[in-house]
Amino acid sequence: GMAGGAVRMLLAALLGALPAQAERELRFRPPAEAPVRLFTEPELARYDGQQEGQPIYLAVKGVVFDVTSGKEFYGKGAPYNALVGKDSTRGVAKMSLDPADLTHDITGLTEEELKSLDDIFSNVYKAKYPIVGYTSRRILNEDGSPNLDFKPEDQPHFNIKDEF
Repeated sequence: GMAGGAVRMLLAALLGALPAQAERELRFRPPAEAPVRLFTEPELARYDGQQEGQPIYLAVKGVVFDVTSGKEFYGKGAPYNALVGKDSTRGVAKMSLDPADLTHDITGLTEEELKSLDDIFSNVYKAKYPIVGYTSRRILNEDGSPNLDFKPEDQPHFNIKDEF
């Protein structure tokens, strides 16, 4: 779909910026990991925990996490269900479930809230839940062109066997 095209454009733009030698090396090296998946707001909204048996996704700082293993927190009727199916960065920073805070927008947050956001992002989300993709806002510029500064997150602590 459109998202795949955007990712291809991003890759083409990144490769276009490389010397021919580096480009050849990249082209013949097998991909190290799954391709980056881009989520638009309507796509992310489908993973809101309302559908039994569907994965539950939550975005923080534009990074989409699969929080299905935390169903008792994020599933239908669970305490933090309001956070899922969207980028809830502001809510996570403020520890707020107020609908006005369930947004990617961090303007006006205090130093303390921003520090709390980074701690929770690294020590809860990145440490406990697999990254499944990124919001289009994180991968694309306002005008829809690829964001050349985009870098995928690494997940140093994540270990899939903890989930089972």
